[in-house]
Amino acid sequence: KKWVEHLQAAGFRVTVHDTSTLAGVMERYGVPRKLTACHTAVVDGYVIEGHVPADVIQRLLKERPGIAGVAVPGMPAGSPGMESETPARFYILTFDKNGTTSVYGAR
Repeated sequence: KKWVEHLQAAGFRVTVHDTSTLAGVMERYGVPRKLTACHTAVVDGYVIEGHVPADVIQRLLKERPGIAGVAVPGMPAGSPGMESETPARFYILTFDKNGTTSVYGAR
């Protein structure tokens, strides 16, 4: 819920669909297994997996790269919705329809 609040505070309109079969959702949208996390979203055709910062989503929508989506694998401390007094460095990764990944940013 905190990640949703983070997106809403950044101006995104969010519709939440709670499911007990998140693995099926990730498979449906082509999220590579090594990038899975606890949230899957679709924003203007891009798949957003995990605690991706809102400004990264805004950058993605501005740049419109030829990728399937972006992900923050796992639940890293210090990522949006996972605030922590001891934040960990985490990477935002891109992925394409073939499962190829690359680094899009780090925090």
